[in-house]
Amino acid sequence: MESNKNREVRLGRVIGCLSIGVAIWSSPTPEGLEENAWQCFAVFAATIVALLIKPMPMGASVLCGLVVLAVGNVLGETSKESLATALSGYGDTTTWLVVSAFLLGSAMVRSGLGRRIALGLAVLLGRTVLGLAYAVAGAEFVLSTMIPSNTARGGGVMAPIVNSLSHALGSRADHRPRRAGEYLCLCGAHLNLVAAATFLTGMAANPLIAKETGIDFDWGTWLLGSIAPAIVSFLVLPLFLLKLAPPELKDAEGARKQARSALEKMGSWTLTEKTMLGVFVLMVGLWASKPLHGLHTTTVALSGVAILLITGAEKWKHVKANAAAWDALIWLGGLISMADALRNLGFISWFAESIKNEVLGMDPIVALLALVLVYFYSMYGFSMLTGHIKAMVAAFFLVAVGAGAPPMLTVALLAYFSNLCGCLTNYSTGPIVIYFGLGYVEPVRWFRIGFLVSLLHIAIWLGVGLPWWKFLGWW
Repeated sequence: MESNKNREVRLGRVIGCLSIGVAIWSSPTPEGLEENAWQCFAVFAATIVALLIKPMPMGASVLCGLVVLAVGNVLGETSKESLATALSGYGDTTTWLVVSAFLLGSAMVRSGLGRRIALGLAVLLGRTVLGLAYAVAGAEFVLSTMIPSNTARGGGVMAPIVNSLSHALGSRADHRPRRAGEYLCLCGAHLNLVAAATFLTGMAANPLIAKETGIDFDWGTWLLGSIAPAIVSFLVLPLFLLKLAPPELKDAEGARKQARSALEKMGSWTLTEKTMLGVFVLMVGLWASKPLHGLHTTTVALSGVAILLITGAEKWKHVKANAAAWDALIWLGGLISMADALRNLGFISWFAESIKNEVLGMDPIVALLALVLVYFYSMYGFSMLTGHIKAMVAAFFLVAVGAGAPPMLTVALLAYFSNLCGCLTNYSTGPIVIYFGLGYVEPVRWFRIGFLVSLLHIAIWLGVGLPWWKFLGWW
């Protein structure tokens, strides 16, 4: 008989999610809201709870929510009309940008280029343990332009390298973890989030910010706003963690030698690696020069996938077998359909209007800062960055702008904090879970350090970011 641990569906949790949805659905519709908007919210709320407590795989939870919307004729006068609306998210450009991100990230890992870049930086900078931390920072910065998935980048490329470097320094999870492994593990996890905040392509769900707010926050605009505070974060965070979790070992020559040896074993650059690098340089160039040619971000990403397939640098069988990409298509397309429906049915504007009174009368900038801090620390209640974005960004944006906050400043803070807030827990996003799973850091220590890192992020991204965004004319 299958054990509870291995079950894909946990019936008790399913019943809990259904109970929440039914309770909301059957309760009186609030004044000023249409009945189908309230019913759509009931399904959305049950789905978000499912993303938190995981009664079944995420894609399955979202798909079940879409079926309820179709069967209940919530989004149209007939089942067919309702189903067509429920499936509209699968044709959204944001959905396909994220799918492309997973496909490109997997191709990067499979080609070996990501590993070569990371090892090369370790050889270049890894004379000390602090130097290795800066090598991780450099690798994250470079790879976040090429691997548009922080899980693929952090979990697939960087975490195994960080773990092997720690072992080379005589530090394992069960043997002297504080010799070097704890520090490097914390650096890897938290620097991954800084990289995710630096580039639109740094985290797969980043494009949702523009979708949820309606602001054209494209690749170049995102980087223009993030670059100043991000550089400070990359420079300061390893030093900050050096104080919070100082490694017992200072010299890292052993790990540097292992990185050099691993790099030598990789041999000379392969044609696939060269093609991969060329494609990503082309993509980054097109993303950065969008005002000159007008190509949409998703068009560029899909073009990159197509070039890899045409040149043979990626194979169709690998594309077909990329479970993460097609799973993302199901859950993200469905969530976009639900979010669009909530907006079109008037729920988001009704909700924002109902809580706007809480911040009316406050200075617009003060109100915005209060809202984004609530948004940041609400991440304690979420187990994925995407769910956090989908559940809260649209409403917080409307409330802040309704209180008089500048739209560009608002979307910037929500965009960057949507990634940085993952520092708070050991369950916030895929790479964090993977780094924590290496076993170098105890849970209580992870939470304590994560909270202190959150204060550093807020100090840097407000202290450096606000003057920078003022200079850019965003407020």
